[in-house]
Amino acid sequence: MEERMKPKKVLFLLSLILMLLMAKHYFRSSQVTELQLSNWFQPRKRPDVLTLTPWLAPVLWEGTFSRQALERHYRGQNLTVGLAVFASGSSAEANLEQFLRSATMYFMPGQQVIFYVILDSYTMPLDVPLGPLQSLQVLMIAGEDKWWPDLDLLFLQTLKEHLVDHIKGEVDFLFAMTSNLVFQGEFGLETLGTSVAQLHPWWYFQKPQHLPYVRNPSSEAYIPFGQGDFYYGSTIVGGMPWQVLDLVEECLRGMIQDQNKRLNSSYEKCLNKYFFLHKPAKLLSPEYGWDLTLNLPPQHHERLGDGGRPCPAWTLSPWPRQPALWVLCVLHVMDQR
Repeated sequence: MEERMKPKKVLFLLSLILMLLMAKHYFRSSQVTELQLSNWFQPRKRPDVLTLTPWLAPVLWEGTFSRQALERHYRGQNLTVGLAVFASGSSAEANLEQFLRSATMYFMPGQQVIFYVILDSYTMPLDVPLGPLQSLQVLMIAGEDKWWPDLDLLFLQTLKEHLVDHIKGEVDFLFAMTSNLVFQGEFGLETLGTSVAQLHPWWYFQKPQHLPYVRNPSSEAYIPFGQGDFYYGSTIVGGMPWQVLDLVEECLRGMIQDQNKRLNSSYEKCLNKYFFLHKPAKLLSPEYGWDLTLNLPPQHHERLGDGGRPCPAWTLSPWPRQPALWVLCVLHVMDQR
């Protein structure tokens, strides 16, 4: 009798182990605890800029946060952060390697990182040296999806499929960025949050009534006149995987429905509608992604950054009074996706 029970016990134990592994896979993000805002965020150090939104989300500027406090908090949590990037056509070779090389240096140093590179066509093997805590996955777009006419739709659909399939179980936080960026400073633990949006570097300076929201009531991206908080850029978005998945699904739905109505609704417009309805938990200032082709405000002067690179620094409101390197700069040497 006891001998007959042994196989059942083994089968039960194997089933229990499998269930625990599945739970770890599907609920990874719930294991991460965020540090209380007051323990790392110091908005009073920057009275010259907006540091808190009306819904009390932090706006990150140089000098407003303590990376040391965040490093102490996340130490021992076995944190893994993902970075998804889409490269299409000629930009895959022109920008992607430069993006990845700078990311290996400045994106989440000291943390476990997985780079997800989404490609629509085969390119030469990436010659990017990875650190001991970094890994890279190349995700090819399925052949049946390549007919999609909009590259943003193509990227979002592919990202959604891989989020559902495996990414949500591999990382605690995920960022999605465009390949025409280059890191010039640390993009660290201060950027982690449930949902993270970036203030658009150009529209941040414009009056609210001039923000380019969709004002057509027939559009899924519609925001009524007199409403709207900020205008967010689409080059950087992030958060916990389940939150990024929700954003991706909503943007896909809105873009597809608008296309069916013969309305032109871009990813960025749908992204702004999403954050209008679902306020982001954390905002990145324009320091986290400046576009070098834009005219700089009159408060600007330049100095040399690390390696002799010219980087903008600011002395008057609304910018940092102390010179600071940009975290990211946008490249325009090739067509953007």
